[in-house]
Amino acid sequence: MNSKWIDMEDAAGYDIHHFSIPTHYQHDVDKVLIPHGFILDRVEKLAQEIAAETENPVVACCVLKGAHVFFADLISYLKKLKNKHGVNIPLSFEFIKVKSYENENSTGTVTISLSEEDLKTFKGKDLLIIEDIIDTGTTMVNLIQRLKQYEPASIRVVSLLLKKTSRSNKYVPDYVGFAIPDNFVVGYALDYNEHFRDLDHICIISQHGKTAYAV
Repeated sequence: MNSKWIDMEDAAGYDIHHFSIPTHYQHDVDKVLIPHGFILDRVEKLAQEIAAETENPVVACCVLKGAHVFFADLISYLKKLKNKHGVNIPLSFEFIKVKSYENENSTGTVTISLSEEDLKTFKGKDLLIIEDIIDTGTTMVNLIQRLKQYEPASIRVVSLLLKKTSRSNKYVPDYVGFAIPDNFVVGYALDYNEHFRDLDHICIISQHGKTAYAV
C-alpha cells in the first residue's frame, strides 16, 4: 500500500440507505464511496503533513468550484497548526476557476479565470494549489505550466482525490487524500453539470443521475 494516500479499492463503498442522502438525489447515486466523517479525518491529516513541510508564508489557491469545501475544511485545520519551525503559517488566499468538464468527460480544453495582473502577484511566493480531484492530470499540468510563467518561489499541489484511470498522464500531486476507482464521483462539492455540490458524502453517480442531469 502506498503510504502517501488511502487507496479505495474498486469494490469499496457503502449502501446509501445507511446514510443521510438528500431526497432529490436518492435515485441518482449508486453508493457512498467516502463518508463525510472519513473525509474530514483525512483532511485534518493532510493539513498536518502540509504544515510539517512548510517554512514560509503560503498563498493557498482554491480551484473552483469543486474544491471550495475541501479548501475551507483544509484551511480551517491548517491555520491552527504550526510549521516546521514551530510557528503558525501566514496564509493568504486566491481563487482560480478552471473549466475542463462537460457531462462526465474532460473536454481537453482548460480555461483559467485569473487576469494577467492577478497572476503577476505570484512572483516569488510559495503557492499551495488546492484541488478536488486529479482525473487525467491534464487540467493540473496545464495550470502548473501556466503559473510557472509568473515565477513563484514554489508550487505544491494537494488534491483530495486521485483517480486510478488508464487515461492518466501519470501526474501525481504532492499530497493526496484518497486514490479512487475509475468511476465518476460527486458530492463534497464535486459536481455533475453543477448538481450534487450540496451532497456531503463522496458518492458514485448512478446511470439515472447521469441521465437526469445531462446537458
